[in-house]
Amino acid sequence: MNKEFIDFVKAHESEDTARLLLSGRRYPSFDMAAVVQQIEGRRTAREKWPSLLSCEGFLYPPRLNREQASSEVTAVHKAGLCLQRLDGQGGKGDGLSMPMRIADLTGGMGIDTFALAGWKAEAPLSGDAPLRAEAPIEAEVDYVEQSEELCRIARSNAEALGLRNVHVHCGDSMEWLRRQDGRYDLIFIDPARRDERGRKVAAFEECTPDILAHRELLMSKSEELLVKASPMIDITLGAAQMGGVSDIYVVAVQGECKEVLFRAGKGDGEPLIHCHHLHHGRTDEFVFTRKEEDEAEASYASEVKEYLYEPHAALMKAGPFKMLSQKEEVDKLARNTHLYTSDRFIADFPGRIFKVLTEIRPTRKEVLKWLPEGRAHVVTRNYPVAAAELQRQMGLREGGEHYVLATSVGRRRSVYLCHLA
Repeated sequence: MNKEFIDFVKAHESEDTARLLLSGRRYPSFDMAAVVQQIEGRRTAREKWPSLLSCEGFLYPPRLNREQASSEVTAVHKAGLCLQRLDGQGGKGDGLSMPMRIADLTGGMGIDTFALAGWKAEAPLSGDAPLRAEAPIEAEVDYVEQSEELCRIARSNAEALGLRNVHVHCGDSMEWLRRQDGRYDLIFIDPARRDERGRKVAAFEECTPDILAHRELLMSKSEELLVKASPMIDITLGAAQMGGVSDIYVVAVQGECKEVLFRAGKGDGEPLIHCHHLHHGRTDEFVFTRKEEDEAEASYASEVKEYLYEPHAALMKAGPFKMLSQKEEVDKLARNTHLYTSDRFIADFPGRIFKVLTEIRPTRKEVLKWLPEGRAHVVTRNYPVAAAELQRQMGLREGGEHYVLATSVGRRRSVYLCHLA
């Protein structure tokens, strides 16, 4: 990608891309489809990979590959987890040993590969607080991808980012792996989660490649395997199917569950479940085992007190609900209501904290008495009516500083007017 092309992309970055596609006669020197691909890629990068905007030679792949790629914040966080773990186990970060050998068997856009190879985000998102190893670790990273176009782009981008330790290989990843000598310290794989009709799937056996079918090969070639799964996967079932799982990482960013990662290798006990919430420049971590949750005892509320607590998305996915009650000394609203209450303000509770103003009846007349501007955020938890429908029934518009929180306390359905504490 030459400077003239880059300058043209930047000069037209704010224009309507549909019109640009039809303006090829005006700009015969440029492939307008390629121009539009780069413009749309740069627009996505503003939110998803802001550091890449400072790398002028970076090429953005087609839209589907951009959509499937990890965000900058999750890629850097994931690399930090991997390298920290390997450094603690192998001691190869001392500069005296051979570099780590890592393979990314589902290269795609290459964001995860680049992060594993040491790419540092210069302008990370506000939610980026990666668990990096304290010292940089040398790693030789093999990128494997069957698309020749993506391989061409990955080679160019590795060079643009100055990552000489990235080695690009084009072909079927499992066939490529069979031909490799020696063992890797870590293999990373992010199977495609779409079926033949393009519908989203979650179970390992429905993804491509099927890691369960290839598990023996994968583990024969690596000390450890890190698998990125759908946020919708059943964690307990996934760990049982894969076998040898030592750690499960549930990663949320700014309140939304983004990734579930399974680390498999020589694990022979119950896996540790790590709940990570990346937000406002920090990482909240809650670690537990399923046995600890089963043995924990929650206390239950008879009524809602001054504060309501909603666990963050990683906790809601992983489910240490009794442990939260026990550890944070808060009362759970009901067995199937994953909200908590207390009269004491717990500033470091891992999630959102609401100050309860009053209990209300969910009618238009009652709501307008308390909210004359007719705006609020509606949240439902273990309540028979969905949030959007309840919002319509109460005649509310989205917005404002108040929250209407509908839930169940014991067997009683209740609605509360709150604001964030």
